[in-house]
Amino acid sequence: MPLISVTRLRVRSFRYLPGFLWDTFQSVRQVQRSPGFLGGRLLVNAGYVFWTMTAWQDETAMNAYRTGGAHRQAMPKLLNWCDEAAVVHWTQDSPEIPEWQQAQQHMSERGRLSKGEPSIHSASLAENSRAATQPHRTNAEASALTSRSCGKRRPQNYLPPTAPLIKRVVEDAMRQSPVK
Repeated sequence: MPLISVTRLRVRSFRYLPGFLWDTFQSVRQVQRSPGFLGGRLLVNAGYVFWTMTAWQDETAMNAYRTGGAHRQAMPKLLNWCDEAAVVHWTQDSPEIPEWQQAQQHMSERGRLSKGEPSIHSASLAENSRAATQPHRTNAEASALTSRSCGKRRPQNYLPPTAPLIKRVVEDAMRQSPVK
């Protein structure tokens, strides 16, 4: 049965974005060549929040990717770059990539934090992932939800000035190296 893996990372500051985006690009290139990779999606949310969703032939294939190459080199850096990290895995009958709403549901029900305060998970992880998956929410609303989850208060209309740039960089990287 195919394995679906979803991660959510919040980069703590703009100063970490260049390195984070470079390692993301390198990891995308690695995943495309990984045996057992069935496909994937990336989502960039306001507040430097990045989601990945990948489908794998099985857990062995996913673990081989996770513990090798560019991804392995990037993982220790995330401890410094990110102030929140969450992950969830599940199996399904179909190798199709799920919609973000399904990923949000799995993350809110069974996701586990690999970095951050437990209160973040119980209080608003579902709220954050819902913001990421509902296109009718404005970036300001999504950002406000994200900032609440970090215990930081930002104005309701806060939108990081770099959000459009981040989105464009990731989209450009995906066009150059499209994920299946």
